[in-house]
Amino acid sequence: SGGNPGALSSKPVDHDSHSPHSTDRHPSISASFKGQVKERREENIMCQTEQKDRGSAKEFADKYSITCSTADATSIPDWMADSINGGALQQVDLKNGTNGWSSPPGDLFYLRSQSYLTKRQKCPAGDYLLSPIGMDWLKSDSKLDNVLARPDNRVSNALRKAQSDGQSMKSFIFAVNIQVPGKDLYSAVFYFATEDPIPPGSLLYRFVNGDDAFRNQRLKMVNRIVEGPWIVKKAVGNYAACLIGKALTCNYYRGDNYLEIDVDVASSAVANAILHLALGCATSVVIDMGFVVEGQTEDELPEKLIGAVRVSKMEMSSATVVDALTPSVQTAAGRGIGVCKVNDHKSDDGESDDNDK
Repeated sequence: SGGNPGALSSKPVDHDSHSPHSTDRHPSISASFKGQVKERREENIMCQTEQKDRGSAKEFADKYSITCSTADATSIPDWMADSINGGALQQVDLKNGTNGWSSPPGDLFYLRSQSYLTKRQKCPAGDYLLSPIGMDWLKSDSKLDNVLARPDNRVSNALRKAQSDGQSMKSFIFAVNIQVPGKDLYSAVFYFATEDPIPPGSLLYRFVNGDDAFRNQRLKMVNRIVEGPWIVKKAVGNYAACLIGKALTCNYYRGDNYLEIDVDVASSAVANAILHLALGCATSVVIDMGFVVEGQTEDELPEKLIGAVRVSKMEMSSATVVDALTPSVQTAAGRGIGVCKVNDHKSDDGESDDNDK
């Protein structure tokens, strides 16, 4: 599943473009559109039974009074609350917020269903596996690697403080660091976390503790352009998915209580150009980004969102300037590098399968 490099150049059909006026003028289009709606409705009905095993995120939400799909917390561990509220890029209203981040409902994303391998059907993703706990927009004069190991990282410091008090000893952080090249170097870092151990044997557990070859074959990003200029929608696609471990160079950093994935956008000229196009219109762009470990066998389905973030009309000047220091904390696992040339990701039957929803 996937699309074109970095899932940035996919150009799926925009179902929202079918207005009542256009379908009235073209009966054949109207019939086709009605068929698509019927098919989507039938898929949703079938998916309702397939989502009954998505309990882990809901159980976490119930335990900590947090809605995983919105991150509107009323009672969560202090270190998570500090992480959510402590960044220069603040958590904002999902629908009307500007220059900040929020958590879109998981059901806005369509992922592989339990019956995907036989029926090629997808379902609304449901709740996240991990809770979103913040976003950093960082600026430096050199590329920022392994930011969670930096002594000035606010999220790892918040967890470290809690653990020094004997709290949150089993917490785990999952971070994705999108490294933006240019004269000024930026990093968009998305943080997700859990208070409980990741279930052994689960697909996420295998990804976190696997080798880089496995990670590169499975790490998928799904994008939704919620709002933006026509040229950005045309370049990125209204909905696109891609195995970014195969499309871009990813560096993996495994710490005692975290996994950080550094995605080097400079490794793809196409992705670099499209990202800079989007950043040039950043104050008018709203984009949802979700992260998934791709399910490729029946026992790995249905797919589940690790987490997702909506970035709303971000201002480049809001970046936090940080020193380009070498992290003082190095883990035994060190860092892994996965390098693959940019290419379209195809499904097992040779057809691209993630740009149809």
